[in-house]
Amino acid sequence: MESLASKKCVPCMGGVPPLERSKVDELHGEVLDWQVVSYKKLRRTYDFPDFRTALDFVNRVGEIAEAEGHHPDILLSYGKVEISIWTHKIDGLTESDFILAAKIDAMDNAGS
Repeated sequence: MESLASKKCVPCMGGVPPLERSKVDELHGEVLDWQVVSYKKLRRTYDFPDFRTALDFVNRVGEIAEAEGHHPDILLSYGKVEISIWTHKIDGLTESDFILAAKIDAMDNAGS
């Protein structure tokens, strides 16, 4: 089975239903460090030793988001970054949300 991190995000044009809870639960198994919020969003908080390191991380996440055409909400504060991912057009989760989370995890694990 192809890993989520190796897939490409697909732009949502609206008009598609959010993922069923069972599919959310299945995909969540591949990004366990992310919290599923009300079956509508993925959220993860990262801690860093200082602002500069957190900012560098945000910039790398931004590069992934641009490459994928899928943009998370990012909250940056001193030593902390909170990322929320969902498909705004349907106010819910799609596979692309999990793909982006997996790509961020892969970047974080690679230390790049």
